[in-house]
Amino acid sequence: MIGLTKKEVALLSEAEARTELIWLADEISRHDDLYYNRSAPVLSDGDYDMLRRRNALIESQFPHLKRIDTPSQRVGASVRGAFPKIQHSQPMLSLDNAFSSKDVTDFVSRLSRFLGLLEGTSVELVAEPKVDGLSASLRYENGIFVLGATRGDGTEGEDVTTNLLTIEDIPKKLHSLDVPKVLEVRGEVHMKKDDFHHLNKIRTRSDEPVFSNPRNAAAGSLRQLDSSITAGRRLHFFAYGWGEILQMDGERQLEYPLGETLIEARSRLSAFGFVLNDPVCVASDVAEIISYYDDIVSNRASLPFDLDGVVYKVNRLDWQSRLGSMSRSPRWAIAHKFPAERAISLVEQITIQVGRMGALTPVAELSPVTIGGVVVSRATLHNEDEVHRKDVRAGDTVVVQRAGDVIPQIVEVVLKKRKKNSQPFVFPQKCPVCGSAATRGSGEAVRRCTGGLVCPAQAIQRLRHFIGRDGFDIEGFGKKQVEEFWHDRLVRTPADIFRLKDQNKTLEARDGWGDVSVRNLLSAIEARRSISLERFIYALGIPQIGQTNARLLARNYGSLKSFTGSMLEAEDVASTAYQNLISIDGVGDQAAARLIGFFLEPHNQEVLAELAEEIDVENFIDAGRKSVVAGKVVVFTGSLSTMTRAEAKAQAQTLGAKVAGSVSNKTDYLVLGAEAGSKLEKARTFDVKILNEKEWRELLGS
Repeated sequence: MIGLTKKEVALLSEAEARTELIWLADEISRHDDLYYNRSAPVLSDGDYDMLRRRNALIESQFPHLKRIDTPSQRVGASVRGAFPKIQHSQPMLSLDNAFSSKDVTDFVSRLSRFLGLLEGTSVELVAEPKVDGLSASLRYENGIFVLGATRGDGTEGEDVTTNLLTIEDIPKKLHSLDVPKVLEVRGEVHMKKDDFHHLNKIRTRSDEPVFSNPRNAAAGSLRQLDSSITAGRRLHFFAYGWGEILQMDGERQLEYPLGETLIEARSRLSAFGFVLNDPVCVASDVAEIISYYDDIVSNRASLPFDLDGVVYKVNRLDWQSRLGSMSRSPRWAIAHKFPAERAISLVEQITIQVGRMGALTPVAELSPVTIGGVVVSRATLHNEDEVHRKDVRAGDTVVVQRAGDVIPQIVEVVLKKRKKNSQPFVFPQKCPVCGSAATRGSGEAVRRCTGGLVCPAQAIQRLRHFIGRDGFDIEGFGKKQVEEFWHDRLVRTPADIFRLKDQNKTLEARDGWGDVSVRNLLSAIEARRSISLERFIYALGIPQIGQTNARLLARNYGSLKSFTGSMLEAEDVASTAYQNLISIDGVGDQAAARLIGFFLEPHNQEVLAELAEEIDVENFIDAGRKSVVAGKVVVFTGSLSTMTRAEAKAQAQTLGAKVAGSVSNKTDYLVLGAEAGSKLEKARTFDVKILNEKEWRELLGS
């Protein structure tokens, strides 16, 4: 049997004994899992007992080699829980969307402006089908597949290596002699339409709930704790890109290891053995790209897999590098979504949702209707003006579409089917949750509850935002649990979440709960006691502080102590703290006012103080922290000749610099372009280091 020597235990050397004990621990654990968790043993009882006896004999002969995870101290198998978390070596970003030909034209214009291209210079794009599946990352070391993960939140995914190994389209060893030392391939796990229908037929016969669409089926199949279930689901994989690559040419790191263009890189991926998302179109003419899109739309139904659009990417990889990324998406790619699918439904009633900032949002409750394979029963009506403009009423027959194949919305009312006794919807003047006045500011489209923190809806919504995917991301703590815990006074503030460990017995006594579910929840909460600064800032739910601004603030202040202290000091608009805040490129007066107001509110100060007792907020760590400008405050002025100002700012931020819009005594560098203005004189006043464009580039090159 592989892993065991044929020697008698008494004749084993210490090194041989140690090697066998390692193998036996893993092998016995594997067979325990097959027997206890999967009900699929592959060994006879006799062969299994032989492994355990061998392990016990070696331990008795070499007691000092007994392992912590020894099978001799274990009964049965550990229950398989959630998948381990994996940090992506490079972020897995999402894509911005285009919904019309004009959006695509605007995208190309933005590329040209950012790159500072001369008029008439074309941008060659690669158009490829956007497969509707689940993004995954595959890591190869020396050509061998060693790790696979889901995209997750873009920075952290789940280790699903075992399940990905069951997919035939994924090479276990790359078919090439010039494989990079490390290659991370990104792609889409998906299920073909025929396989999806076949799976649902089987589930129907077994009286199991069916999947709503192939994408959900693929996602559910990939996250099975039992990989044999995944293996039986007929999943496929298309490669569309890559992440980390380490390819050494002697002492020199190759700048573009897979080629100088996306098309060359795709060819290399194909040579390695990957299936690609064909057919693609390469063109510099937007009209040609749109024609390709129209062809895909026309043939969409005949394709064997589901698509939700077409992706356009810049072909030149050096231009991709210059364009870089924003907080959530690359600048060099965009997804052209398919036209929204429509259906007819009935408005049963119009309800009002109260958001975490007090906004009253009207929602049409619909008779369930299937649109694009998804059952839709609600559609947002956005705001008071939109309800009146479309004159949507309870009892109306309406045309519903899923914008971008995602968000349900009402397109129009079918007036000829309106009932004679129909009455216009009257928008409430009071909050339907707490009864506080609902007011509408001058020039605003949104009516808001004035109840603030006394309004349960706002408190619950703020807690939901706090634990949401882009905030603390507490697994298993969903919207339903937040609402129930709030009403039962178990969780009223964010800090209460981390005090739930003291409520074990109370939680276990709840309907539908027990020892295992409580343990899992508390374990997920404990895993989130440490959080990055940018996630923490976002989780606070401050108006106008989304993910982009949260990251800008984290980069500029570095630590929670510095950030909160500066916000309190910034109350004085004449202070240096205030000037530093509004000088951050991307943070304006309104966002600054929201930030300062949040931190000056005594209740919020109390919430933050309580949280500080329960969690650890990590200092900001930037990927560019090793560069010579990491942590430095940089201001650009005048017209640059070798790059646009937008590109220069993006490059500096990528390298960890803090880009400001105005010069202050905190400024480290002022980079001069042609026709520099008043910033130059101010920089001299503060003794700021002044660099011309050439000197700046030389500094970065160093």
